Amino acid sequence: MHKAMLNFEARSVDELKSFLEEKLGNKIKNIEVRDRTAGKEEKVAFHDLWISCSKDALIELVDLLFEFDFPIFHVISGDDVGDCILLNYHFSLFTSAGRGKRLGVVVSVLVPKNELSVPSLYDRIPGIEYSEREMCEMLGVFFENLPDRSLVFLPEDWDEKVHPWRRDESGLSSKHIRELS
Repeated sequence: MHKAMLNFEARSVDELKSFLEEKLGNKIKNIEVRDRTAGKEEKVAFHDLWISCSKDALIELVDLLFEFDFPIFHVISGDDVGDCILLNYHFSLFTSAGRGKRLGVVVSVLVPKNELSVPSLYDRIPGIEYSEREMCEMLGVFFENLPDRSLVFLPEDWDEKVHPWRRDESGLSSKHIRELS
């Protein structure tokens, strides 16, 4: 049994922040806590921890999340931000802990367009496969050691040099867009 599964008590977002800062040091570029309120009384429903790290620290950071608790992976969101592709990995911790104790964790990684390669998390989180494949086809990010790189959303005959979410020359051209009435 994974040692995180033995930890039934939710820990605070500040504990997680301190734990990651201690373990990763300067590998973390930025770390920020955001409280999410809800309900009539606007009480804190959960906290988000936004962490920016280099792609070289991604696997180590995710492994540390597993040490702290069992992270539930949700999705990777991505964006073309100029010279880089921004990948946001969305997780939850302490999902059964109840209101005010759940933690959302977003791990942000900037991937330079001239080196669009990132380690895959597939061997740690098999359910990440479709998100990684989506980022590959839509933004052109190559995930190292991802076993299946086939298209998920685009047609089989799609030109794989065209990435629909890109805002540069590898994005959509007018021939890829049709007007709907």
